[in-house]
Amino acid sequence: MHLDDDARRLLDGAGGDAARKSMEILVALGTIYDAGRLIPVRSAQISGVSYANLGDAGLELLEDWARDGRVACPSTLNPAGMDLVAWRAMGIPQEFADRQLRIVRAYERMGVVPSCTCTPYFAGNRPAPGEHVAWSESSAVTFANSVLGARTNREGGPSALAAALCGRTPEYGLHLDEPRAPQVLVRVETVLPSAAHWGALGVALGRLAPGRVPLVELRGEAPGSAGAPAEEHLMALAAALPTFGGPSIFHVAGVTPEAGRYPRPADGAAVGPREIDEAFASLDDGAEPELVFVGCPHASLPTLRRVAGLLGGRPVRRTLWVATSRAVREQAAREGLVAAIEASGGLVVADTCFVVAPLAGRFRSAVTDSAKGCFYARGPNAMKVRLATLEECVEAALG
Repeated sequence: MHLDDDARRLLDGAGGDAARKSMEILVALGTIYDAGRLIPVRSAQISGVSYANLGDAGLELLEDWARDGRVACPSTLNPAGMDLVAWRAMGIPQEFADRQLRIVRAYERMGVVPSCTCTPYFAGNRPAPGEHVAWSESSAVTFANSVLGARTNREGGPSALAAALCGRTPEYGLHLDEPRAPQVLVRVETVLPSAAHWGALGVALGRLAPGRVPLVELRGEAPGSAGAPAEEHLMALAAALPTFGGPSIFHVAGVTPEAGRYPRPADGAAVGPREIDEAFASLDDGAEPELVFVGCPHASLPTLRRVAGLLGGRPVRRTLWVATSRAVREQAAREGLVAAIEASGGLVVADTCFVVAPLAGRFRSAVTDSAKGCFYARGPNAMKVRLATLEECVEAALG
């Protein structure tokens, strides 16, 4: 792999120990994937933030890198293991909170913006089509590639941090044209009216064509019509597709920016009501929910408006959490949405979600409008789950 003079200086330690170690990681990755060169990145989005995932060893490593490491491009964080402000309201233990805040402070010393969100595109980190970035969270990566038309591989936490500190990444994978081309045509022959249905589509695609880049043709709803997918629907697909075995990019004909750039695949499959119903059924364990969770990926401002409207001031009878980014929560607070949701007994949490928060043993069951959320609630948090529309989630919270 070719290294320019600046990269060689970093590799020789001229930029400090953290930059040297970062360049070693990037060179190793480039060698493994046969990259020809390093390319500059517009931004980085770094995972490996929750203390529940990092533990003491990860905390110590970050504090060591923060001694002389400084980012070379705009960089943001993935969700932490708690709301950095209202962690007590979440029932987070003091010991966990202390270590989580140390992790965030270490990143801040390196110049990383502590946005703590899986939707950086709602928090000031929204790349333009064709721009190269180094992002790590699976839904953010897939959204960036598919919906924004930016270019990123799914980085691990260390490689995303390395890219942030060096301002570059190896040119391979989804930074190139060929791996972005659709490989299978999927005709969707049913209407997908909610984010939950688009998440179910991601489940179905992962089963029908695992690992293959899909070109989705919407037969049930015409692109450009009133029923065309909202950004929240595309977010749901971007979250579910890689979670259930799909790639980190998809195309929707007439909707996403690169859908018409490549030849239409001849090979195809159909997704109809049966496949969507089967996806919903596979994410229904039949238990009454103890937790109702919205915001995986982090909820947009329109979603918060809908939750507040659906509640209509009525009191919830089950625990209701709505997760979002700090930036969106502040917008929602100015509109009175946070006050409205919390007046009903819900909690609008920022900086975290139930994928990375330490919830194991606290709730036995959950209902959510996120297929990805169901997957991780079942896994690390050992909950019974049910995938439902946002309307059904709110009704479940109201009891």
